[in-house]
Amino acid sequence: MTSTLAPRLVETWLNDYARTAGNYDIVETRADGFSYLFDISAERLIAAWGLSKGKDASPRAIIATRMKGHPLTNMVGGKRYHRGHAVPHTMGGRTDINLVPQLGVINSGRFQELERLSVATPGSLYFTYWRYPDARTQRPSGVEQGCLIAGSAPYIAELRN
Repeated sequence: MTSTLAPRLVETWLNDYARTAGNYDIVETRADGFSYLFDISAERLIAAWGLSKGKDASPRAIIATRMKGHPLTNMVGGKRYHRGHAVPHTMGGRTDINLVPQLGVINSGRFQELERLSVATPGSLYFTYWRYPDARTQRPSGVEQGCLIAGSAPYIAELRN
């Protein structure tokens, strides 16, 4: 599924991102079985995706040092913001590139429901695509999040900061 769908998603995300990004320098990287699109110029995550391997039982402490101080939420929106995971840590999303400043109300509720669904469904394709209002901010204005399960209707949420 990812070999045919992921390139289409990446193309769609990059076309949309280019509308507001200004100058950009995009890299695609992989870590812990997930792929990430990152804009080096703006120092921000654009998208993350990968197949769920089910629940990752590793203790959260193993990612604590990679999370410390990144992103600096007090610099991009104050205490209302969380350093939320683009790919949930319970599914193996560990690296600092995986963290995005999210309003606490976004980093809960429907967002967590789709994370849990994907964690509970090994083989599902999980993704997040982060929207930014302009080229200057690291704080997203919203996120499109999805969980695609073979034989089921897609589960997709669009949340706004």
